[in-house]
Amino acid sequence: MSGSTSAEPAITDDTLLDGRVRFLQPRDGYRVAVDPVLLAASVPVRAEQRVLDLGCGAGAVFLCLLARFPQLSVVAVERDPTMAGLARDNVARNGVAERATVVTADLSALPASWEMAAFDQVVTNPPFLPANRADPSPQPGRASAGVEATADLGVWIDRAHRCLKPKGRISVIHRVDRLDDLLAALAGRFGGIVVFPLWPKAGRDAKRLIVTARKGVRSPLRLSAGLVLHDEAGGYTKEADAVLRGAGLDLVG
Repeated sequence: MSGSTSAEPAITDDTLLDGRVRFLQPRDGYRVAVDPVLLAASVPVRAEQRVLDLGCGAGAVFLCLLARFPQLSVVAVERDPTMAGLARDNVARNGVAERATVVTADLSALPASWEMAAFDQVVTNPPFLPANRADPSPQPGRASAGVEATADLGVWIDRAHRCLKPKGRISVIHRVDRLDDLLAALAGRFGGIVVFPLWPKAGRDAKRLIVTARKGVRSPLRLSAGLVLHDEAGGYTKEADAVLRGAGLDLVG
């Protein structure tokens, strides 16, 4: 397997989108749940667009996008060599090598001119917590996925801005308690912002949200009705289940 080391982690062989995506991921540490699938479903992609996935991990977001949009092409950046290796393995297993390139790099160390204004869309599921507010997991993979290290949220948004074409779109999934930081990072450079809450159950406070915005536009912010994930019995709602099986989420109308 590419990206292996002498301390190669145990791997599980899973699927996403009701079996349409084959997905290798570490057995321990950070494991994909619903967030990447929901993020990928929210991206309003058109045929033959070029997408940048910042912090791709093992590739869940961009693999879901490629499964739904056969004419899409993706460049994915991941700083962890083991996870980047898994992403390349997943590219091969899903037969999308001609449409996906995985770059092993720390986004904060990329040259300022790297892929400047080259993408129609940027998707990202950045670490949720700043280092000064985090109690890192003892699992290295979970800690690196969940806590900002070499780049804070502002650096992630800045890189997205550099790489997007004029009026290109960024789509981010994050914690509700980081919304103020996210909006501050977008301010002055992005408009047409849509905030899409992900409600765990009807009547419960949202903990996650998806935010989408466009580079250099001036449209006002809009708060969407969002999506309720679970019913009272604890199962997925009909709407959420459809998304997890491959349906899209319409954030922008």
